[in-house]
Amino acid sequence: MKKAYRASLLRFDAAGLPVFDEDGLLVVAPDSTGRQRVLDAGSHADVSQRHAGAHTTHLPGRILAPGFVDMHVHYPQTDIIGAPAAGLLPWLENYTFPAESKFADPAHSRVVADVFFDELLRNGVTTSLTFATSHVASVDAFFESAQRRQLRMITGKVLQDRNSPDGVRDDTEQSLVDTEALIRKWHNVDRLGYAITPRFAPTSTDAQMRGAGELAAKYGDTWIQSHVAENRDEVKWARELYPKSRSYLDVYADFGLLRERAVYAHCIYLDDTDRALMHETKTAAAVSPTSNLFLGSGFFDFGAADRLEQPYGLASDVGGGTSFSPFHTMLAAYYVGREGQTKTGLSIAPSRLWWHHTGGAARSLGLDGVVGNLQPGCEADFLVLNPSATPLLARKTSLANNLEELLFAMIVLGDDRLVERTVISQAG
Repeated sequence: MKKAYRASLLRFDAAGLPVFDEDGLLVVAPDSTGRQRVLDAGSHADVSQRHAGAHTTHLPGRILAPGFVDMHVHYPQTDIIGAPAAGLLPWLENYTFPAESKFADPAHSRVVADVFFDELLRNGVTTSLTFATSHVASVDAFFESAQRRQLRMITGKVLQDRNSPDGVRDDTEQSLVDTEALIRKWHNVDRLGYAITPRFAPTSTDAQMRGAGELAAKYGDTWIQSHVAENRDEVKWARELYPKSRSYLDVYADFGLLRERAVYAHCIYLDDTDRALMHETKTAAAVSPTSNLFLGSGFFDFGAADRLEQPYGLASDVGGGTSFSPFHTMLAAYYVGREGQTKTGLSIAPSRLWWHHTGGAARSLGLDGVVGNLQPGCEADFLVLNPSATPLLARKTSLANNLEELLFAMIVLGDDRLVERTVISQAG
């Protein structure tokens, strides 16, 4: 049965440019599997003529927009948002690893997974590429909760067999056996996807990295996720551990871990050769501005990335990141883009920030046309936004003269209150 929603409508064309209908109509209908997909979208005057019999829900004063896509987030770090530390490596030692060690307990994993998904949906995030921990229980809990909610979600067991404390360090051979078993159990089940997940090169032996690359080749439609070049101390450490590699990024290339559906968080301290390699291999960067600012790591170079067509999208990186809110992430990305002391500063258009957290992020994940947009054929994950959710936001959005001003007002002043409803592409 077709359903239609009448409100202002935001979506993106194939080039990532915004398409906005002040009086729009979104029509969704079940596909052959019962999953709700976008059937039609556009101006009410045009679309309503093609779907005269559709039951229509009218949402005056609201904006329909694609669900946000978070390209990098750690669900086990939900409880350590805002933990104070001198930098990345002390933060890992003092907060992250102790918190993650608790995920050996399936009950704890289930509780945090449910809190995590509640927060994502409250903030309008409908798909995320997510780190679990080195414990199988953490992966099972994540997928079980996502499956109950019928979400399109991706995660994987963290691989870390060296330079890690007891409680999170795994065994090389067993970690690879567990990873393959989890791929077979969960990958492509309903809307779930598996990501092969070395934590980062310094915490994996050559044998574990080699095994991860072999699994990535064997299961070519899985994802790969890790971290690279987040701060200078980490880059120096990686250089000491892998002296034969040209760069930190090349460590992953040497083990066959750069390809389409491979995503590396941060990518701050890369050179143009690295960026060109990411373009050639269709490997994407997950830009994590609130985390980079919070930990003092550095500034992603948006200008260099665009110049070399390096794929990227935006990410919260909770718990190094300070908020689940895509509005906070987009605003922090704007700040990082403007920084002009260590790189060329630029002002990123509000619609471009929004694209990099929706359709652009989906494209970087290999999910173009599946999520992150409201074009026909996309799964019907969308948001009902209330641009009058707070008094100041209502005043500012009412004064907007064009789409860019409207979007920027929501980016600067918005938070979870702006997301009135998150609609998931339910089956059945």
